Amino acid sequence: MIEQVILVDEQDNEVGLMAKMEAHEKAVLHRAFSVFVFNDKKELMLQQRAKEKYHSPLLWTNTCCSHQRKGESNLEAGKRRLQEEMGFTCDLEEVFSFIYKAPFDNGLTEHELDHVMIGQFNGKPNVNPEEVEAYKWMTLESVKKDIKEHPENYTAWFKIIFEKSYDKIANFKVKK
Repeated sequence: MIEQVILVDEQDNEVGLMAKMEAHEKAVLHRAFSVFVFNDKKELMLQQRAKEKYHSPLLWTNTCCSHQRKGESNLEAGKRRLQEEMGFTCDLEEVFSFIYKAPFDNGLTEHELDHVMIGQFNGKPNVNPEEVEAYKWMTLESVKKDIKEHPENYTAWFKIIFEKSYDKIANFKVKK
């Protein structure tokens, strides 16, 4: 079955469905999500994308990200993908959304209305090696510094979130 994405307008109203690769080839605005998971020390779990990924392979990014399926809520999609990629699930809270457009060297373009969700987890993930090469925990300040020093090591959307919405993520209250 061909994976489809939900096409949306700038107000996040659904306007249709399209095959995921076609949407990325045509740079059509579609719905997506990014999950940020913190531990109780307020460290962020980063994942390094698997080397087989069709774009941004081996780059570091937020805990997981993907696209909602037709009829799936943002939170349902976030929990599903967290389980598929990282091998665990946790409660998520949707914090904000934003639109970005990022072309890649392979001719594909991400043009997404990205819903950002935050959760908390203190265990060890059981990563899917088809999706994730590695993971690590880092403080937000360490991530911010490393992005500034080595931007080539991070995905486009992750850098945009850090640049435009750092305070929204940093102000998330971790439960002790």
